[in-house]
Amino acid sequence: MARGGINKAVVQKARTAILARGEHPSIDAVRIELGNTGSKTTIHRYLKELDAAEQGQGGAVFTLSEQLSHLVGQLADQLQDEAQAAVAGEREQLARERQGYLAQVREAESRIQQLEGHTTSLAEQLQALQAAQQEAQQLRQQTEVENARLLQANRDLEARVQDRDEQIRSLENKHQHAREALEHYRQASKEQREQEQRRHETQTQQLQLELRQLRQTLIVKQDELTQLNRDNARLHTEARQHQKEQHSQQRLLEQKSQELAALQSQLSTEKTANMLLEQRHQDLQKKLKSVNRSKARQQAAATPVHRNE
Repeated sequence: MARGGINKAVVQKARTAILARGEHPSIDAVRIELGNTGSKTTIHRYLKELDAAEQGQGGAVFTLSEQLSHLVGQLADQLQDEAQAAVAGEREQLARERQGYLAQVREAESRIQQLEGHTTSLAEQLQALQAAQQEAQQLRQQTEVENARLLQANRDLEARVQDRDEQIRSLENKHQHAREALEHYRQASKEQREQEQRRHETQTQQLQLELRQLRQTLIVKQDELTQLNRDNARLHTEARQHQKEQHSQQRLLEQKSQELAALQSQLSTEKTANMLLEQRHQDLQKKLKSVNRSKARQQAAATPVHRNE
């Protein structure tokens, strides 16, 4: 169906005007005469009908050279239409391929950005693990220092307990000596014995009171020593737990380092693939330029030669 009001009469009028100027009425010439309107297929169909009508009405009207020139013009128009259709198809195919490669390039760039973000996240995790490891090492050092302090305190308490034991033995010796002195005084004089007995009983009560106080102090110190031993055992357990956690953090750090190395290798592979896609894109650009030059040569070769008879 003709576009823009093109019909057979309009095409015939344009063809007649071109022939009146002594030019060949090709499809492009007729279309230019019509103001660059109308479908080339429709113009070609109307021109064939007009040519067939003229050949049927008077076969001897045109000379042989005119008929050959007309036939050559038709063939040139047909070749030009076929070449343009082939170039348009190839151009459309190249455009589709280019869009596909551009989509692949964009996908590769997106993948690279994701890998870079993942690498940044892993680097941050690695820094956090290193900071946690340093903190664990500092805590272990503090634990070792505290353990050493508690051990020293334990040794100090043991020395103090030994001093208390010595004091108790000394008091017991003094008590024994007091009893011997009391017995001596009893033998010397009953009255003096009674006096000494009262004094001795007073001293004994005082000594017993002091002894009970010392024993209570000893019990308290023994309880403190027991608590310190328990704290020491607890600190040893916590130190072993910290060491286990440090070993676990170290293994996790090594695992993350291996994962980071694998991701870096994958990133290198993606960059290589991206470079190959870019090279393929450049090759397609060169191929497109070559097709355009070939199309230009075909158009130049398909341009009809106008002759004035």
